[in-house]
Amino acid sequence: MKIYSWNVNGIRSVLSKGALQSFLMEHKPDVLCLQETKAEKAQVPVDFPDYYEYWYSADKKGYSGTAIFTKEQARSVTYGIPEEFVKLPLEDTYGNLNREGRVIAVELQNFYVVSVYTPNSKGDLSRLAIRSVWDDAFRAYMKHLDSSKSVIFCGDLNVAHQEDDLAQPKQNVGKHGFTNEERAGITAHLTAGFTDTFRMFTQGNGHYSWWSNFGKSRERNVGWRIDYVLVSNRIANSVKSAAIHPTVFGSDHCPVSIEML
Repeated sequence: MKIYSWNVNGIRSVLSKGALQSFLMEHKPDVLCLQETKAEKAQVPVDFPDYYEYWYSADKKGYSGTAIFTKEQARSVTYGIPEEFVKLPLEDTYGNLNREGRVIAVELQNFYVVSVYTPNSKGDLSRLAIRSVWDDAFRAYMKHLDSSKSVIFCGDLNVAHQEDDLAQPKQNVGKHGFTNEERAGITAHLTAGFTDTFRMFTQGNGHYSWWSNFGKSRERNVGWRIDYVLVSNRIANSVKSAAIHPTVFGSDHCPVSIEML
């Protein structure tokens, strides 16, 4: 089974470029998790007959949003982080994080698949505090799902975990996406019983999933690895391979994937 995740930064944009269509034809994922769809399903006039489509759009039009396309029909679908796992308010001056279409979970026969678009802490770090609250609530939710069935959660986590996960770590220490608090959030996910699949197979730097649109960053591979596929520890041995696909264009992010036995 091939499971992919891609922050498309506007699904209507990648469709207009033909990028999503060609990606699906070439890679043929069994499950595709999308982030930053920035649209509702009714706004996307393209049908993908091989897939069941599950969408979770933000209340705010043209903003955020996640979706999961899967060849297997879901047994259940949950939108957002259930309130029972939210210990502190997920709301700030920007809005309510739980109404921004950031998490969708589908239950398949053998595991849950979750598409997640973690909040950006903002350049001035004005959303860093609530981002930490979000991480705690999301982690509690993932642990709850994991208590009944294995979990694969993937998406744009908006943080480079270690220095090898970005091209210029020294210049970015303490900046959004590479603060101690955000990095600790990833460490806590791993400690809670999940495995960063890409690092099972590949070490070192130079492997990135997002590049700035400025300064020919992608051409020079000055990027960040902020897109992940994490799995429950108990199914990590079933992960046959994990990859980043920098030759897939259409967004400022590229897809990441795993293949399961």
